Amino acid sequence: MSLRITGIGSCVPSKVVSNDELSKFLDTSDEWISKRVGIKNRHVCTTEGVTDMAVTAAKAAMEDAGVGAGDIDLIIGSTVSGDMLLPTLSCLVQKNIGATCMAFDISAACSSFLFLLETAKAYFSIGMKRILLVCGEQMSRMVDWTDRSCAVIFGDAAGAAVVEKDDSNLYESVFSVSGNDDVIKINMPFGNSPFKTAEQPENPMFLQMKGQETFKYAVGAMSSGIKDVLSKAHLNISDVKYIVPHQANQRILSFTAERLGLDEGQVISIISEYGNTSSSSIPLALNIMNENKMLKKGDVFVMTAFGAGLSSGSIVTKWAKD
Repeated sequence: MSLRITGIGSCVPSKVVSNDELSKFLDTSDEWISKRVGIKNRHVCTTEGVTDMAVTAAKAAMEDAGVGAGDIDLIIGSTVSGDMLLPTLSCLVQKNIGATCMAFDISAACSSFLFLLETAKAYFSIGMKRILLVCGEQMSRMVDWTDRSCAVIFGDAAGAAVVEKDDSNLYESVFSVSGNDDVIKINMPFGNSPFKTAEQPENPMFLQMKGQETFKYAVGAMSSGIKDVLSKAHLNISDVKYIVPHQANQRILSFTAERLGLDEGQVISIISEYGNTSSSSIPLALNIMNENKMLKKGDVFVMTAFGAGLSSGSIVTKWAKD
């Protein structure tokens, strides 16, 4: 069972926040942020919400694919920073685009877009033909803006893709999950139950991340994932035009390229202008590549990601759009 991407879209907030602007209220500087993570700017929500961005991205992906809401068999969404816990992002998108199909969310943090693709592949095996995938993240609401180690890294965005069943297209995948809440986590609200006796955690709703552990895991997971998925597909790294990774940290991307013997230009990086947009980062990068006509029909590319879970995944496929 295989698939192809027939439409891609994205949306970012209009507000751009530079490193210099952050240095006005954080103990940081453009030099410190640029050297540490490779980010110069990020887009941050002001009046927009996750649903607004996700709907815009979804409509753009459908327009790119040349399909309407009635042509969609299923919507699968993902967010760790949605406007509300319930309803799910996918249901809110369904309502706002005028679709009537089944819709549900899954959560694999920054790896989610790849998990969405793999889930779509499974649904194609039971007869569905066209699925809309939507990721939306407002990480600016999930970070502690007094903590420079996290606040400077993240940005807000949404990305979407229309995928269709296509058994003739190249598609291989590898995934790894190792349950671990010690490296990256976001706690739920503690609540005010009169029966709760446990001590309330510090920073209950802020992202908590151990930087060095995350860095080591990321480089290892993406490098091994790319090698494993290419081996599974009986391909060599020389067959690949681009690596499209989760945009977490420029140093992670550079180390991964070095481990694989790739030119850095083959490893797509948009982190300088957008920061880490969690699950939205890969579809956002793909849309930028599509708009700039970087991908031609038949090009082999690998998507690779890691995130909380700890989770990671790599998918090799061919660009099937004209």
